Amino acid sequence: MLGHPVRIRVLELLQDGPMAVKDLLEAIVIEPSSLSQQLAVLRRSGIVTSTREGSTVTYALAGGDVADLLGAARRILAELLAGQEDLLAQLRGPGVSGASKESS
Repeated sequence: MLGHPVRIRVLELLQDGPMAVKDLLEAIVIEPSSLSQQLAVLRRSGIVTSTREGSTVTYALAGGDVADLLGAARRILAELLAGQEDLLAQLRGPGVSGASKESS
């Protein structure tokens, strides 16, 4: 369910409060039909709710637990990436940079 980058981005944006679909489109820069599909997945799963006022549809997180889950996932991912950075530095050894050098 959270395996799609657009769904994760939508949830991150909604942590700051409800957003209209047009605002989500501006923030994510995606085809409207693609965003609509991803919002439908989130809505059917109960992670987000939607309300309609006239022609404006607004989405919001269904509860605070979703924001907590995203925060935990972000911390875990940051720790994993930091560990990989350390491992990469160790594998490269002293004095080896990530950029390739051209000989003169």
